[in-house]
Amino acid sequence: MVKKIALFAFNGEPMCFAHALLNTLDMKEKGYAIKLIIEGTATKQIKELSDPNKLFANLYEKVKKLGLVDCVCKACSNKMGSLESAEEQGLPLCDEMSGHPPMSKYIEQGYEVIAL
Repeated sequence: MVKKIALFAFNGEPMCFAHALLNTLDMKEKGYAIKLIIEGTATKQIKELSDPNKLFANLYEKVKKLGLVDCVCKACSNKMGSLESAEEQGLPLCDEMSGHPPMSKYIEQGYEVIAL
């Protein structure tokens, strides 16, 4: 049985977000069913890392190309000024829980939730 992980990236500090990206890629390479959910201040990295010259932009692009970003928090991306960038990048937005993606949705689908 494949291990299912929903990784919620909350921390917008670049090094912390890079570790969320690295772990997402590592789990994918090891055969996990992995979904990255970008929440909280981490949503500001959506706009920042769309610039290919930024540190960690290559990791972000790889995660996107592999289709591992399951959802971006609509409320937080709006607050952090990255909602328009998320839409331009074609990232899925979630807002089922008062504007935010609910962890319960992933738990009900059999995912283990990890928050960074």
